Amino acid sequence: MSTTPTTRLILETLLPHLKVAAAYARFLQPKIAALPAKEQGNNFFSAALTDADVAIQNLVEVVLLGTFPDIRFYGEEYESSNNTKYFRANDLGSEGDYLVTLDPIDGTKFYMDGHSNYQIILGILNSDDFEAVIAISPAQNVYFYALRGEGAFKGTLEMSLEACAPLQITSAKPAILLGWGMNAIADLLKDRYKVIDIATDYSSDIEIPSLNGILSGDLSGAVIKSGKFLDSAGLAFIAKEAGWIVTTLDGSTLPPLHTCENYSMPGLIIAASKSVHQDLQKAMQSFKSAE
Repeated sequence: MSTTPTTRLILETLLPHLKVAAAYARFLQPKIAALPAKEQGNNFFSAALTDADVAIQNLVEVVLLGTFPDIRFYGEEYESSNNTKYFRANDLGSEGDYLVTLDPIDGTKFYMDGHSNYQIILGILNSDDFEAVIAISPAQNVYFYALRGEGAFKGTLEMSLEACAPLQITSAKPAILLGWGMNAIADLLKDRYKVIDIATDYSSDIEIPSLNGILSGDLSGAVIKSGKFLDSAGLAFIAKEAGWIVTTLDGSTLPPLHTCENYSMPGLIIAASKSVHQDLQKAMQSFKSAE
């Protein structure tokens, strides 16, 4: 096996192609026709699948196989991809044997309904933690990225990695996002925050913040039932590198990735400050004690 490329080299190589994917997603959004829904229980966000998901993943797969043929890769649409079988592996490797992950359209339901806060999220994972994550918002002409131990950055789609500015979220709104299945703690927070419950507050007509609101300042915190490597855990990594507090639902330190199952961390609390984190953790504790 050839020498593993650095995380920055992987990002620098993929960024121009991700920008093309962003332009494609932006062009296609008003024209999109949904493919048959994926079977994912009652979560209608997970069930949405569009032509854009498959096409963007195929683009990234072609670039990876042509440039880093020995890289590990796991994309959300692996079951629909003809390229899956050509990658060396699709799971976490040993230390330094990176796994690239891709959510080609995070927020597919938002995308299909014409909202602007969908994203393309690509991660580079080591055996213990994320090494890098890039989250591109095509409709908002912005992207965020973070490198492990180097902080988080923000730039427009015209900018290179080096041209991006450090991400500073200094005026987050007093709003909390509750992910799917977390609505039970809503009443414990409504006296201090605007609570957005993704399962009940989503509207096809009026755009509400999604989890990427933690990066734009639209949220001061979020509680997520399951931190998927492909999306929410990756966004949490960017927030953590920007100085936010990220823990499990009981306030514990995040576990090493290789100890997790099904490409997912346990539930996450993501908070802009210690006080917000304390409020969210207290709400979770009160809910647990009432069960």
